Amino acid sequence: MRQKWIGGVFAVSLALLHATPALAAYPEKPIRIIVGFPAGQATDIVARLAAKALETSLKQSVYVENKPGASGIIGTMDVVRAPPDGYTLLVGSSGTLSINPSLYTKLAYDPLRDIEPITELSEVPLFLAVNGKLPVKTASEFISYVKANPGKLNYGSAGSGVTSHLAMELLKHNQDMDIRHVPYKGSPPAVADLIGGHVQAMVDTGPALLPVARRGDIRILATLNDKRNAAVPEIPTAKEAGIGDLQTPAWIGLGAPKGTPPEIINTLYKALEGHWKTPENINVLNGLGSEAVLKDPEAFRQYISDEIKKWKVAVDLSGAQVN
Repeated sequence: MRQKWIGGVFAVSLALLHATPALAAYPEKPIRIIVGFPAGQATDIVARLAAKALETSLKQSVYVENKPGASGIIGTMDVVRAPPDGYTLLVGSSGTLSINPSLYTKLAYDPLRDIEPITELSEVPLFLAVNGKLPVKTASEFISYVKANPGKLNYGSAGSGVTSHLAMELLKHNQDMDIRHVPYKGSPPAVADLIGGHVQAMVDTGPALLPVARRGDIRILATLNDKRNAAVPEIPTAKEAGIGDLQTPAWIGLGAPKGTPPEIINTLYKALEGHWKTPENINVLNGLGSEAVLKDPEAFRQYISDEIKKWKVAVDLSGAQVN
């Protein structure tokens, strides 16, 4: 009996001995990061910075694969279907992970059900801007001007259902403004019409608006965030500008397929923790009008949950829907 017991203990110990190195060895092969947007866009640039940081920490090759299409859905679904082994990751945006669930009536994935959050990587604050000839100097003056001219003003956006459109819808609702939406196919034509006065206002990111504002063609009135932006510290937050405590940054984060072991999720988070907020990364992100951010997996999960609820309100207000 004693011999059988000793033999059983030996067998279990041997199994553990073989199992432990396998877990400790992660990653044993290259890691693929999928981005559901074209190369060169902000999400792609952030993904490549994250890949470099992971390579530095994990001493393993990490590469980015772009699979654009359908507002990031094609790339996201590739990750959802991938084995949960830590070798296929997703760099997604606030659009793919918090807006799409309300915008698309038949979305094939659920961010909270199908994606294991690892960390948020960056936030891209949005700014409220107006045509340079509009007779307003502050955000509160803009609100008053719109209310004094109900239904007579237009605001542009990069497209129906994008973050900037929905952020303006939240502001419009919170301030009870009557101003019409004019969607464009991307930020450049919307900004061009803002300069020309065909639309009088818009909300968009720093890279889209700041260079134009520095030329004096448009005027930026506030950042729709809870803190001022390092690139333009003179621009007040929405709360400081007197238009409510509106926090609507676009953001980018890292995730893995549902079922990826917690040990791997934690390994990836820890790998970024020491190599993400480097001066080099901060400079690149600041150049995009963005900020480096890190949230632990549980905090990021809660953040996604809160963001889904917030953007559902905006989608419902806007009436934007995609089948």
